[in-house]
Amino acid sequence: MRKPEFVYTTYIKTTPDKLWHALTDTEFTLSYWFGCSLHSDWKVGSRVHMDLGGKVMNEGFVLESDPPRRLSYSWLSVYDTDMIKERPSRVTFVLEPSNGAVKLTVTHEDFAEGSKTLPSISEGWPIVLSSLKSILETSQPLDFEMARNAESA
Repeated sequence: MRKPEFVYTTYIKTTPDKLWHALTDTEFTLSYWFGCSLHSDWKVGSRVHMDLGGKVMNEGFVLESDPPRRLSYSWLSVYDTDMIKERPSRVTFVLEPSNGAVKLTVTHEDFAEGSKTLPSISEGWPIVLSSLKSILETSQPLDFEMARNAESA
């Protein structure tokens, strides 16, 4: 039986190179991840971690890196005592040019049975990706607060 997965597709009026930069540049990630920043050199096998005010929230390893087309890394939420016990899941970004925009498809999958990470990311990804789209198209991120789970960390 196939495990549940999360898939989110949006179209962003930008270029693949600008979107790749937004996904992988530490300073840029701060602008739409609500105070979190992603850190990696984005080479296959390299560590990825998400930091919030000096505290590591999520960590993993780069699984695929094909700029500016495809990026994938493992994901383990280490800020939560239940989620840290789960095996890492996998998030994949596919960037496809589409009529002057970029079709971005984010798939987050390979969750543990009864995963607490799946409901968390199902709420978080739409907010983060909407803010990413907003900042790339208008230079203004959305004004959402960080997801409830991270606030209590």
